[in-house]
Amino acid sequence: MPSPLGHALGGIAVSWGADLLPGSRAWRAAPSRASLYRRAGGGLTLLCAGVAAAPDLDLFLMSSHRTATHSVTAVVIVTIVAAVVTGWVTGRFGGYTARVALMCGAACASHVLLDWLGIDRHPPFGIQMLWPFSATWFISGADLFAPTELHHPLSFSTVRIDLFAMASETVILLPLLLALWLVRVKTLARFSPQLTRSDHPAQQGARPVL
Repeated sequence: MPSPLGHALGGIAVSWGADLLPGSRAWRAAPSRASLYRRAGGGLTLLCAGVAAAPDLDLFLMSSHRTATHSVTAVVIVTIVAAVVTGWVTGRFGGYTARVALMCGAACASHVLLDWLGIDRHPPFGIQMLWPFSATWFISGADLFAPTELHHPLSFSTVRIDLFAMASETVILLPLLLALWLVRVKTLARFSPQLTRSDHPAQQGARPVL
């Protein structure tokens, strides 16, 4: 199964990919003089990275790994919670809230997808994707992502296995991230006139910044 690094990269890819979807996106753009953090999508991009890696917290919080937090049910719950929290924080439940909620849900779904595509050497193999409606374990057999090791985390063997897994994940996902970044920058560049107006004191506060 992929490492937290691989899942975080998947979450970033989801957030940048969502910025290519039509709709209100000016608030996701940033002027060329802005920091790399803002141009990369700011806190919302980091949130998607965190949400994508979060399902593996079941290693510490639950008796069963790769069950509830690795399911379609978890994706639906994350989407609903993100919509409610975003609407409560911003005071509105329009297109902005829906976009944020879908980005967070998709980030969670990316974890399920990457695990399904990965190698699992610890039976039962795969994830309970349809929990709690089915106890079936699902795995694609594509073996796209190298396995990680959880036992004896400080041993040389475990460190070697995990470093190899993170390196292979980076090799696989980095070209996708680079392509999304280039297309995203070009796509959002056309919102620069709106950004210029929003920098004016009379326009500040028109859009929440994440």
